[in-house]
Amino acid sequence: MLTESQQKIALFDFDNTLIKGDSLWPFLILTAGYKKTLKVLFKGMIEHIHKTPKALLFNRDHIRTYIKTYLLHNLLSGKSPDDIRTAVIQLEKWQKWNEEVRNALTEHYAQGHHIVIASGGLNLYLPYLLRDVPHHALLCTEIEIEKDIITGNIIFGNCVRENKADKIRDYMQANGPFLDSWGYGNYPDDVPMLQLVKHRIIIS
Repeated sequence: MLTESQQKIALFDFDNTLIKGDSLWPFLILTAGYKKTLKVLFKGMIEHIHKTPKALLFNRDHIRTYIKTYLLHNLLSGKSPDDIRTAVIQLEKWQKWNEEVRNALTEHYAQGHHIVIASGGLNLYLPYLLRDVPHHALLCTEIEIEKDIITGNIIFGNCVRENKADKIRDYMQANGPFLDSWGYGNYPDDVPMLQLVKHRIIIS
C-alpha cells in the first residue's frame, strides 16, 4: 500500500524543461555528423511532401513525427549500442540543466513523491543522462534493438504530445491512485500531459 507521500506524483518533461534546449538534434549530429544529418533531413522533407496526403501535409504534429521517424531510421539503422556510446557521452557534456527545475525534482523526491520523467527523447541515451537524477520511472521514445543492432524503428509510438499523455495516463492508473499531482513541462507540446495533473508548471 502506498504511503501518503507516495500517493503524490510529480511529472517532468526533459527537453526544454529539465534541460535547456533539445537533446535529439545534438545526439543525431554527434552520431552521424552535421552534414549527413542535414542531408537526411532535406531528403525526409522532400519525401514528406510527395508521400503525405494533402489533409496532413501542413499538420505540425504529423510533419514532426514523420521527419523524426525518417531521421532515426536513416541515421541509426544498422548501428550497435557500442557505435553510439561516444555520442552519448559527448551529449552529456553538451546538455545544460535547468537548475531551478532540477532542484524542484529533487525537492519532490525528498518529500517521498513519485517521480516520473516523460520525454520524446530516446531510450538510447536518456537512461545514461538521467542516471544521477532520482526518479521512479522513465517514459520515452523507444528505439528497437534486435540482436544488439539498432533498427531505427520507433516502437510503442513517439512519446510526445497526446501519445505522451496516453502513456502517463496508463502509468498513473496502473501505479496509483495519486492524491495530489504536479507537472512540469513546456508550452504547447506538454499541454496534454499537464492536463492530467492538479498543479501545472509551464517552463519558458
